Amino acid sequence: MNLHLVRQRIEEDEERLSPFAARSSKAVRSREEEPSSVRAAFQRDRDRIIHTKAFRRLKHKTQVFIAPQQDHFVTRLTHTFEVAQVGRTITRALRLNEDLAEAIALGHDIGHGPFGHAGEEAIAECLPEGFRHNYQSERVLDKLENDGRGLNLTHAVLDGVRKSSKVREDVLAEGWGVPETLEGQVVKIADALAYLNHDVQDAIRADIIGENDLPLVARRVLGASHSERLEVLVTDVVESSWAVTGQVHQNDGSQPGITLSAKVHEAVNELREFMFQQVYLLAERRVEVENAKAIVHFLFANAVNNPDSISSGYSLASDALPRRAADFVSGMTDRYAIRLAAALGCKEAKEWQF
Repeated sequence: MNLHLVRQRIEEDEERLSPFAARSSKAVRSREEEPSSVRAAFQRDRDRIIHTKAFRRLKHKTQVFIAPQQDHFVTRLTHTFEVAQVGRTITRALRLNEDLAEAIALGHDIGHGPFGHAGEEAIAECLPEGFRHNYQSERVLDKLENDGRGLNLTHAVLDGVRKSSKVREDVLAEGWGVPETLEGQVVKIADALAYLNHDVQDAIRADIIGENDLPLVARRVLGASHSERLEVLVTDVVESSWAVTGQVHQNDGSQPGITLSAKVHEAVNELREFMFQQVYLLAERRVEVENAKAIVHFLFANAVNNPDSISSGYSLASDALPRRAADFVSGMTDRYAIRLAAALGCKEAKEWQF
């Protein structure tokens, strides 16, 4: 039997998708390789990401609450699964390529360092050229994994990962660029929908806020519970972006995009700003945040001063030492960073309780 017929059938099935959807058969990689017999290109990318060591380490990396003691707080890994779930729901509804959206979603946060955004800020302060987790995610996938050879993912996946971040002011702002595929645009917005909802849950679980503390416009428009909010947000994206299905005639000939209705867009931005003010930047958590940043600064300095301590597989030997140190430290989990820093004599790590 010619098993390549399986992949060819998958690619033929994709021709039934929206005319605006990405096609696996047209995917491009930096290095040519023999196609898989039973998987299309984006399926193959998804599988490569899942089997990386960097992906496994996401289970012990912070989303919002640093090194949480309780079992049910969101981690970077569970967040990634939720983004993939929301992204697949939206892409299927809009007749887009689920496999591409899933691959982008699974890889979009793989470059996050320990301690969430506090760790990201600390590494950016250490590295002369700065540090952004979305760029690091692309770097991990394209250069660092697979013993420094990278995964040779398709350009569409890497583009979606690189452009997945958003600015604080507006959930629909371009920020680091608009993904070249609609599937990448879906993941960019799915990321915000997922983290807003689970971060509200975690903040309530941590007794930082109550459900009734949420902005009135958010409660009225988005709903009063986690499930209601997610249902409203996902269905609004689908309805507002229906033109991408190809079943709506575009009079001006422009390519449609992924968006929200004006009413829901306003409510989401209101809820995001509330979360920044009341949760993400909460003054009572600044001691924890500053300790986390001190640990990252300590580990970065130690790596620069002791290059032999940088574990193989975390960096490229040909890179400048600060870049290697950033790659090494950003690859650490919260727990490993605390344990290593404590063993090396870092005061803040020794005092950490977890």
